[in-house]
Amino acid sequence: MRCAAAAMSIGTSLCAGVVFRSRCTAQLDYARAVAGPIIQIFGKKKDAETRKAERWFKERGLKVQSVELTEKGLSPGELKSVAARVGGVEALIDRDGKRYVEKGLKYSAPTGPRIEALLIEDPLLLKTPIVRRGTDATLGFAPDVWETWK
Repeated sequence: MRCAAAAMSIGTSLCAGVVFRSRCTAQLDYARAVAGPIIQIFGKKKDAETRKAERWFKERGLKVQSVELTEKGLSPGELKSVAARVGGVEALIDRDGKRYVEKGLKYSAPTGPRIEALLIEDPLLLKTPIVRRGTDATLGFAPDVWETWK
């Protein structure tokens, strides 16, 4: 209604009023989407646990932003934030994963700052899925924790 009144006050045609109104609707939809909780899932498409987490959120009608770790990893700030929520960078590294063994890390046993550097350099060393909602984060499939996020 407000959009139509604004279109009339500036002397636009009816056609322009419709375009103007649709822009306002799109902005309103965007504002609603931003205001709601957006769930970020960091994982790999081929990982069953990641797919299970995505399905869990979609079944409940929650917006999910999937981040493919083969294409993009966590930024240093995101990594520190997630590490603080899940028990440190030690908890984030997948010591049982194939990538960990391939890189020869099984015998060098990295710790502390070295792990952080490795995870930023090679995000495929991360345990998956990493699920974030604002400042909250979980590691692995954790529906009992996600239920409390509603």
